[in-house]
Amino acid sequence: MEFISDVGGFLVKAVILVAALIIIIGVIANAAQRKKDEKGELHIRNLSNDLRDTTDKIRLQLLDKKERKKSFKKLQKERKAQAKGGSDKPEQRLFVIDFHGSMDAHEVASLTREVNAVLAVATSDDAVFVRLESGGGVVHGYGLGAAQLQRLRDHGLRVHVSVDKVAASGGYMMACIAHEIHAAPFAIVGSIGVIAQLPNFHRWLKKHDVDFEQLTAGEYKRTLTLFGENTEQGRQKFKDDLENIHKQFKSFVKEHRPEVDIDKVATGEIWTGQEAIELKLVDEVITSDAWLLKRVDEYRIYKVEYQTKKGLGERLGRHTTAMLRSLKEFVAVKHG
Repeated sequence: MEFISDVGGFLVKAVILVAALIIIIGVIANAAQRKKDEKGELHIRNLSNDLRDTTDKIRLQLLDKKERKKSFKKLQKERKAQAKGGSDKPEQRLFVIDFHGSMDAHEVASLTREVNAVLAVATSDDAVFVRLESGGGVVHGYGLGAAQLQRLRDHGLRVHVSVDKVAASGGYMMACIAHEIHAAPFAIVGSIGVIAQLPNFHRWLKKHDVDFEQLTAGEYKRTLTLFGENTEQGRQKFKDDLENIHKQFKSFVKEHRPEVDIDKVATGEIWTGQEAIELKLVDEVITSDAWLLKRVDEYRIYKVEYQTKKGLGERLGRHTTAMLRSLKEFVAVKHG
């Protein structure tokens, strides 16, 4: 038993050493990767077949054994005819785009490529369905995201946005572009407001006799600062800037959803999908899957996705996480 314990201890140390090396290599690899242009591939997937299979299975399960066998044969003939381009095959296309936005909205780069792909082939008979999830973030990033979705409308396409979890602040700004917004019952929407916050270390620096100098040209080049002494004049100017952005945000929402009582909803508050429909912030309470299933016979549905290639650092990080998880389980068993 002592021998086994020694071997186990050696393995634990070896795994920790290897994990540490992988982390160091990953950090170096990520630093190198940042210097390269982002590369990826565009993927187009036919969702119609998947959705039809789901619908068919549900319908068949609701029948008795005899009717199920008869209906199954009928469905097989219909699907074969559709695969060959039968006359009952929908002519309209629905392009599905997923957008999961983070604070810095870096996902807009992939969204741009996806929008470009749709615009290259879409006609005015087609439509776009955006499954959007975001709690908001930087103004310029989400403003650009909204502009990308606006390109779809400018092209004459019908745009739908679906929110299963959250579309708040900048996320809701993007959602407003849609002709129709669909939200799950307990999805969070709204937060039509602006926030900015930063710490100030001036008193700590002063206490430790550390001088901080900041030179600017222009009265309001810098209003609030991390290290200098902030003034009431600077605070007021900073707040005025926030109020100006909020005013533009409100105008943007009002322009795209004129039926909304903007003064009532532009308070920074959030609402669930069930509450939001009463405030006219959304048009329908429904999940994205349910909405797509109802359109499976109306459109040929395609998922459009631009996937960035994962760098060496990210791949090593995944392997390191898996290794550490295995190590944790091993240690738990050893000492259990």
